[in-house]
Amino acid sequence: MVPQIQTDQTGKVTINPAITAMRQSRRCHAKTKRTGLPCKAPAVTGYNVCRMHGAKGGAPSGTANGRYVHGSRTTKHKAMMAMIRYCVTTAKEC
Repeated sequence: MVPQIQTDQTGKVTINPAITAMRQSRRCHAKTKRTGLPCKAPAVTGYNVCRMHGAKGGAPSGTANGRYVHGSRTTKHKAMMAMIRYCVTTAKEC
């Protein structure tokens, strides 16, 4: 463990700058369900929450995701395919 209070060569007491930066960092905005108190962990840079509450989490984007949707099942595509089927069947009847 890094000591919080240090002394320099002159005997002057100084506070460890790493600990100071940690104490001054932004805190997580998440709250616990049970007590309603805010999380006290530091927030990840660029996020409002800590690593335990979802910062940089989630599934990969694009084709790396296992549930990647390519667009052939959209409502617009289904309607277009129904129209093509209708045109083909009516053309065969003539």
